[in-house]
Amino acid sequence: MQRVEVELGERSYPVLIGSELLGAEEAWRPFLPEGLILVISNDRVAPLYLERVMDCLPDGRSHRLVLPDGEHHKTLSTWSRVIDELVRLKASRDACVIALGGGVIGDLAGFAAASYMRGIAFIQAPTTLLAQVDASVGGKTGVNHEQGKNLIGAFHQPRAVLADVGSLTTLPEREYRAGLAEVIKYGMIGDHAFFEWLESNLAAIKGREPGSVASMVETSVRSKAQVVAADEREAGARALLNFGHSFGHALETLTDYRQYLHGEAVAIGMIVATRLSEARGLLETGVTERLGRLLSALDLPIEVPREIGAEAICDCLALDKKTLGGQTRLILLDGLGKARVDTRTSRDEMVAAVQDCQS
Repeated sequence: MQRVEVELGERSYPVLIGSELLGAEEAWRPFLPEGLILVISNDRVAPLYLERVMDCLPDGRSHRLVLPDGEHHKTLSTWSRVIDELVRLKASRDACVIALGGGVIGDLAGFAAASYMRGIAFIQAPTTLLAQVDASVGGKTGVNHEQGKNLIGAFHQPRAVLADVGSLTTLPEREYRAGLAEVIKYGMIGDHAFFEWLESNLAAIKGREPGSVASMVETSVRSKAQVVAADEREAGARALLNFGHSFGHALETLTDYRQYLHGEAVAIGMIVATRLSEARGLLETGVTERLGRLLSALDLPIEVPREIGAEAICDCLALDKKTLGGQTRLILLDGLGKARVDTRTSRDEMVAAVQDCQS
């Protein structure tokens, strides 16, 4: 088992990475509170892992709530169901919420924990690759609004993250591939060598070879933990973690969160952002093609569908969380492994980049 610390002073916490963690009582024990425990999961993950987790928790004060699966359920109405359950159980401020599932469950459960009685403890138990390498680390919680992704939420750090890489063996192929987009992101924004490692280990990655998967997760978590420790609330460098996300979130919003998994939309968004970086003269020509080859080799999409208008995508950027004072902030590249926050891209340049990436 590997342990990565997210260093945030009194809010610091560990990310435990290993196999069979979900059913290891000794892994859970140091982080459990004295009060009530509510495990939040969904109807896809619960049949696989919920009983394993419940067996590790104290009898009599541990409860469960199983929600429907899917990004389109990441709403205020679903969040309200979690709050209603905590109220029904008469949970007090020493209660704890456990998020057992992917990024949607982690965001929902974390936001409920942040909101209930102005904040109770929660633990992340991510079961998807995307959640293990990204969504579960850093304390971003929230739900979507029909006009934009993650517009409602709060920063609320977990007590711990238990990333059981063994759970990835049951992850559907499409969801595993989607998580790889967030892994590639770390190479693109700050770790050229990691990007090259991914290029050189395609067979092991696609085959979910245990050692390669564990190494990939640990490297990604260490990258994110370092950024979060330096900029917990995204006042500066943490914004770089959103590479590909502005355009990706727009695609998700315009397709009602039903056409793309989050990582698939991010894959396309990274292509658009890289193409735009080249068009702006910030990045040498050829990086977009190189990224596209890696994404395609991992069966991820790299083109914006023509039926989704470039103008509509750019309209969505006005509600992107990184937009400040009406000024769109994009994450672009100065080189492979070197990202920047950019505020000088015109709308015409953005539209042209999206059009260049359309099929």
